[in-house]
Amino acid sequence: MGSGCLKVTKYFLFLFNLLFFILGAVILGFGIWILADKTSFIAVLQMSSPSLKTGAYILIGVGALTMLMGFLGCLGAVNEIRCLLGLYFTCLMIILITQVAAGLVIYFQKETLKEELSHIVVSLIQNYDPSNDDERSLQDTWDYVQTQIACCGWTGAQDWENNEIINKNTTLYPCSCSNISKDTEINSGFCYLNASLPVNGSADWPVHEQGCMDGVEKWLKDNLGVILGVCTGVAVIELLGMILSISLCKNIHSEDYTKVPKS
Repeated sequence: MGSGCLKVTKYFLFLFNLLFFILGAVILGFGIWILADKTSFIAVLQMSSPSLKTGAYILIGVGALTMLMGFLGCLGAVNEIRCLLGLYFTCLMIILITQVAAGLVIYFQKETLKEELSHIVVSLIQNYDPSNDDERSLQDTWDYVQTQIACCGWTGAQDWENNEIINKNTTLYPCSCSNISKDTEINSGFCYLNASLPVNGSADWPVHEQGCMDGVEKWLKDNLGVILGVCTGVAVIELLGMILSISLCKNIHSEDYTKVPKS
């Protein structure tokens, strides 16, 4: 390879690693977001499946390692350090294999996660109690979900009929389910139903009829698409980085031998 091609490869590798560094920061940000977010459905997912928190730590680790690899790749490309480029290639290959394995695990475990999520939400609704400070964070999260998605219960408003407090007082209904504007300002706890006639369960409540399951699945699919899109972009950059690094590493070796003076 001529010196001109060598320089082009070197600077292309530098640019790819710069982008690789940025995408690593994005992956790191996703992991931190999953751990720190307490106001969206991610909090409920963490309660339903401990593996999600483990996955968040893995994302943080992979993101930090990706950023480090991007930095080492830039350093090795600019200074033409063969051992650093070889280390960079090996680490990229390990990261790529890890990402593919993690993606397969998540894909094949999605039905299990869905079942776990269904059980935790049904249990949450049955035991919902605004006076219970120990579960306040999780209950507030579920109220937020119902308000934002404009839904009620998991499969429908009838899920709330199994709540212990509502069973004792049939004039109560969840405020976060309400389709009345004055109730939506409360967004948590129970509201009183102003009715002089007997209440026939959730059918008489002024609430949204749609359950949250469909809305939550759509929310998860939308966010999963973003995450998978970022991971796919990172994988493409990784492959290109591996090709360029091994090519540059090989040709630096060749260039060094041509520079040795002949006796």
